[in-house]
Amino acid sequence: MANYKPDLSSQNKFIPIDFFLQIMSGTFEYALAHIVDNRLDLLGFDKWYDNDKKGAAAYSPSVMLKIILFGYSRGFIASRRIANACETNITFMSLSGDVQPHWTSIASFVAKMKDQIAPLFTQVLMICDEEGLIGRNMFAIDGCKIKSNASKEWSGTHEELERKQVKLRRASQRIIERHQAQDSANESETEHDLKQKAKLDKSADKIEQFLASSEEKLGSTNKPVKSNITDPDSARATEWRQTRRVDYTP
Repeated sequence: MANYKPDLSSQNKFIPIDFFLQIMSGTFEYALAHIVDNRLDLLGFDKWYDNDKKGAAAYSPSVMLKIILFGYSRGFIASRRIANACETNITFMSLSGDVQPHWTSIASFVAKMKDQIAPLFTQVLMICDEEGLIGRNMFAIDGCKIKSNASKEWSGTHEELERKQVKLRRASQRIIERHQAQDSANESETEHDLKQKAKLDKSADKIEQFLASSEEKLGSTNKPVKSNITDPDSARATEWRQTRRVDYTP
């Protein structure tokens, strides 16, 4: 009988963490942190805050931008998921400096600052794409795949770079709109995960049932015919079309 080491992934472990060391050079999150801290002009956010003499301290716009944009890069298009990640995910905790804003603070920031966020998001994507970080990390926004900078589509003429910037700006606006829509939908983290797990289980069950209840079909040339799990009869239709093509080939 096989003897395996125990899986301890469900156990907690207390270890010293240096947040600075968690953001590894060459990654999208490293570039994001550097760009937000050193390349973006964030002075436009200051006019929204008037709390130097009264009121509680606000979350830094740089921190909010880092966690929101990194959340987008990981498919977290909802304030609750981003807030939860800041409490449980080491990369989010490192980007935020171990600050855990409430999800309502994130939602309010996006709602109030969306006009300021979109162009900054576009600027981050442009720089990261130039460094080849977008294609390598399979970054996609709302189904809009962003290709790596090696693509001929993104060569460096002014006209082509402007066209690219327009495309990224539209994608940035779409993802921010999706973020606000998700917040309005009020779907909890648990509900989202349960739906994801249910979809995975349903797909797995469907594949298992299909493989267990059907034999592989062979075409007229005695080669396997592709089958559709949802519609097994499609394999016969495919074989018929293949046969028709063979019959009428000169």
